[in-house]
Amino acid sequence: MRLEREAKLSADPAFQLPDLAVAGGPLRVSPGEVERFVSIYHDTEDLRLARWGASLRYRASEGWTVKLPVSTDGPVTVREEHAFQGGPARAPADAIDLVRALVRGAAVGPVARLRTVRRRTRVVRGVDERTVAEITDDEVSVLEGRRTVQRFREVEAELSEDAETSVMESLLDALVAGGARMRDPLPKVVRALGDRATAPPDVVVPEVGSSSTVEEVVRRTLAVSTVRLLTHDAVVRVGIDPEGVHQTRVATRRLRSDLRTFRPLLDRGWHDTVRAELGWLGGELGSVRDLDVLGERLRRHALLLPDDDATNVATVLDRLRVRREAARLELLSAMRTARYVALLDALVDAAAAPRVVPEMVGSGAADAMGAVMKGPWKHLQRWCDSLGPQSTDAELHEARIRAKRVRYAAEALVPVFGKPARRFARRAEALQQVLGSHQDAVMTIAWLRDQAGGATPRVAFTAGRLAGIEAAAREETRRAWPAAWDDLRRPRLRFWT
Repeated sequence: MRLEREAKLSADPAFQLPDLAVAGGPLRVSPGEVERFVSIYHDTEDLRLARWGASLRYRASEGWTVKLPVSTDGPVTVREEHAFQGGPARAPADAIDLVRALVRGAAVGPVARLRTVRRRTRVVRGVDERTVAEITDDEVSVLEGRRTVQRFREVEAELSEDAETSVMESLLDALVAGGARMRDPLPKVVRALGDRATAPPDVVVPEVGSSSTVEEVVRRTLAVSTVRLLTHDAVVRVGIDPEGVHQTRVATRRLRSDLRTFRPLLDRGWHDTVRAELGWLGGELGSVRDLDVLGERLRRHALLLPDDDATNVATVLDRLRVRREAARLELLSAMRTARYVALLDALVDAAAAPRVVPEMVGSGAADAMGAVMKGPWKHLQRWCDSLGPQSTDAELHEARIRAKRVRYAAEALVPVFGKPARRFARRAEALQQVLGSHQDAVMTIAWLRDQAGGATPRVAFTAGRLAGIEAAAREETRRAWPAAWDDLRRPRLRFWT
């Protein structure tokens, strides 16, 4: 995998690449190379990949390439690029796996064929002629059979991995001064496919406000988390960044919590089915994420130990990595099932048309949504009021779960109730975080206790030291959470009353 940082410009047939030596001071260009190739783009019939900003491409000289959007900052687009080996007849299974959340169960096949004449120009800087960017000048023909149905010219500036963004600014200034035109950063295949490829993706987060209906608010809430789930699916599959598992688990938890909050407004059978499937997925994700959290805590707390414990800490962390990899393989296996694809389809459908009960269709959210806060709040209030200094770890964990549900409910209503709902949600998050830190310490202590049982005396001793640090953290959060609860329970914060 590599990250590409690029900007695209349009150019007329008469455009000539300007003298780039003036761009950014000590920049020079190397002699250009000319390539000719044909690119075959694959997508679903309704162009799901293109509409999400992704692509699946085959070139005889390169094999298969999947590009996934990461971010856009002005004219510069950052995308992940993943290469796969394979012949032209069929996209490799690993490539399809990477875009599974976007295409789901739809068939993928050729949708566009482009012939390109490319002139490359390397941009170098310094006495060592370090490459800082590459300019590609492409003359593109869109083919239907042997017939050319469209032609366009595209100039693309792409930074090397370690180049500063100021280099891009200088290059773009020079290219525009030379006659190229800035344009929307559309991939070639999108330009070739036209309006259908620029249509919105199959999940869109709608704008809502105080005058919106119940259905619109529910739809927006489900859409936000569904987009998060779909766009982080590939990050989980690649497995380099643990944030993928984190964000996907957050999306799954939010969806379950929001469905429960909105349960009085939804078709009960549909609600129960979708929520149960989210529970299954959340369990698979949780097995990996819990180990990631545990590893983060252990690495941080290991810094507090003497250097003599370094080898023993490494042994503990190695065991954790083995267990984490096993859990990750189980998660990937679950994500490659028809059950997972069916869940994604159900969420996409829900984000477009949630099953709101007929009597609530068209009802104003400002009137109806305040009532949905009452249930989560009462459950949290009664539970926290019953706790005391001797409450068990399990009871505090339950308080955390209820605080999280209250927070998610308030955040879902921010577009309707504005700042008061946001203020309440922040206080609920503060309570959730302190109780979450308590639970993380409890889980880490339990895991360390298990590891010490079958370890050498030295490793067991180090595990005990780490457990002692975690025990201190647990007691600190036990002392801290009542203040966070007192802050949240103030009557003036209850925006729904």
